[in-house]
Amino acid sequence: MLTNLSILVVSYSDDTRVALLETLGDYGVAVVACTTFREAEDQALHGFYNGLLIDLPSIVKAKGEEKLIAYTLTNFFPTLRVRAIGSALVPMAMPGGAKQDKSLSDFLTKTCSAFPPRKPRAHKRHPVCLPVLLRYRGEESRGFTLNVSWGGAFIVDVQAERFIVGENVEISLPRFNSSIRAIICWIMPWGMNSAPGVGASFTEMDESLEAVLADLLKSRREFDRDRLIA
Repeated sequence: MLTNLSILVVSYSDDTRVALLETLGDYGVAVVACTTFREAEDQALHGFYNGLLIDLPSIVKAKGEEKLIAYTLTNFFPTLRVRAIGSALVPMAMPGGAKQDKSLSDFLTKTCSAFPPRKPRAHKRHPVCLPVLLRYRGEESRGFTLNVSWGGAFIVDVQAERFIVGENVEISLPRFNSSIRAIICWIMPWGMNSAPGVGASFTEMDESLEAVLADLLKSRREFDRDRLIA
């Protein structure tokens, strides 16, 4: 039993979705069934999943935004594309360089089990350099953003190791005379092959902050999803 796994299932067909759920139920995995790829994206943004099981005819039929979301999700999660034939799920060979497991068992026990549960980034990162002041544990330091999104920012700091993931930080933007409360999500220490600093997620979003970000990012929050271009 694979009770530690959480899998997203997508199919436009009610009957096929039921077949997928019944088959996965034999493995004991946690399953969230979705009728559209947009629904799967919403679920993925609010939870942590190990993989994506897709009814192949559904991904073939996907158009417009649905196709874009499907492409983004399949490039983020381990994915198995199958065709339901009666009660059997048949993995479908993919053209080109696309590779996938030859059986549902291998997909779950090997590929998904090796993929730490995670969720995709909600908003697109924009390369924006802004001077900031960080207030952390009663101390203030200077830094600057490497990128900014509607959900957070990466702030360059050569002493990033002093931060602790999960703790709060206040980000002041002198150019806009504005401050943002955030939480530290991840740390890039000094000495690596990337700029040192912290990834911070905004924990508040009032009207003044929305106005600042709308002006800065030239986008609207609800339309600025972090999606790949197929």
